[in-house]
Amino acid sequence: MRHVIVMTATGSIGLVAIFLVDALNLFYISLLGEQELAAAIGYAGTLLFFTTSLAIGLAIAATALTSRALGAGNREEAREIAGASLAYMVILMLATVAVVFPFLGDLVGLLGAEGRTAQLATEFMQIVLPSLPVLGVGMGLSALLRAAGDAKRAMYVTLGAGAMTAVLDPIFIFGLDLGIHGAAISTVISRFVLVAIGLHGLITVHRLIGMPSRETMTRQIRPFLYIGGPALLTQIATPVGNAFVTSAMAEHGDAAVAGWAVVGRIIPVAFGALFALSGAVGPILGQNFGACRFDRLNSTMRDSFFFITVYCIVMWAVLALLHTQISDLFGATGEAREIIRFFCLFVSATFLFNGLLFVANAAFNNLGFALYSTLFNWGRSTLGVIPFVWYGSKWYGATGALAGYGLGAVVFGLAAGVVCIRVVRDLVTRSNAADAEPPIPVPPAGQSPFTSGKASTL
Repeated sequence: MRHVIVMTATGSIGLVAIFLVDALNLFYISLLGEQELAAAIGYAGTLLFFTTSLAIGLAIAATALTSRALGAGNREEAREIAGASLAYMVILMLATVAVVFPFLGDLVGLLGAEGRTAQLATEFMQIVLPSLPVLGVGMGLSALLRAAGDAKRAMYVTLGAGAMTAVLDPIFIFGLDLGIHGAAISTVISRFVLVAIGLHGLITVHRLIGMPSRETMTRQIRPFLYIGGPALLTQIATPVGNAFVTSAMAEHGDAAVAGWAVVGRIIPVAFGALFALSGAVGPILGQNFGACRFDRLNSTMRDSFFFITVYCIVMWAVLALLHTQISDLFGATGEAREIIRFFCLFVSATFLFNGLLFVANAAFNNLGFALYSTLFNWGRSTLGVIPFVWYGSKWYGATGALAGYGLGAVVFGLAAGVVCIRVVRDLVTRSNAADAEPPIPVPPAGQSPFTSGKASTL
């Protein structure tokens, strides 16, 4: 429990710092007094969620492969895997920018943006999107520091980038009178800070990045994609669901989208610990899996689920008590204010189940069951979002859409938690049965430890 809490707390500080700065960014924009600006940030934020999720998915693969090598005592191999993972990250992120950039205007339009709002959202993305490879490397570096067990420096990576954005935002938005474009520029600069701090930790302190040989690059691409592919698809599922919610909100006007934009900033600030927990649990599981310490897998998951339950109950109470102050802070009125109030009082409670889903996905990705995380996340973001949000929006308006978004998490969060427990227990049972035999060999990276090919839930 101590390891889980320490890794999560340090991760939370860095993540929440970035998310808090993102919320502060929206706050600064709201001070300009134009609803279109807040709505444009909402649309752009939805697209940024897509691109960030790509980087997160690939960072998961880097963490899983590197932590397994470290757990098995193969440090030199871990160095080359880390270097190869960052190279894959750059190549795939550059390809993403090349494919997406020409269609930014069309993508913003698909979300429901129109007129000046659509133009502002597109211009924001045109400034920020080219820096996606920088963001990908920065997130990969932070993930690799966690794989090495250095939670403190992993925290410094995101904390430093958040601090830089906090300093630059008012300068570019107000001092240089650049408005929403200034917010985009400060975001790009902060991403380079992310990389600089991460490189110092991994190269100078841990010496964990090595120049990969051609043989390593060729050999590791398959296991990297074996984990990174499903993990990437898993991460994309969430922004797909959010995009559907955004389009549903767009049917009720810019005020509803502005309210949803504020909610989109409240979620990571309030529940950043859940995101950090899923990032912290992965390396813990990966190292113990690599060391064949299957007994620790069960205790790690038990402690994680307990942490989620306590944290979410406390945060729900805090949001319910402060919903008026939060609405006042962003100057929300009318429909936007009602959406914020409804989220804080009711929908925020459902993040207990989102937390179960996040941690279960981390376990699946690091224990050789990445496909499970893909199935559960896509199930949550399609069957758990589209019908609920559509009917909610049709019958009860914008708040109904938000209610549907929350309710869909309940079924899939519970299901993912149950399956995760069974997967881990199966691993522990098999390891106990083999105690009298030679240690269970670590499966090749990206390959399931179950030779039968049968799911542990059957």
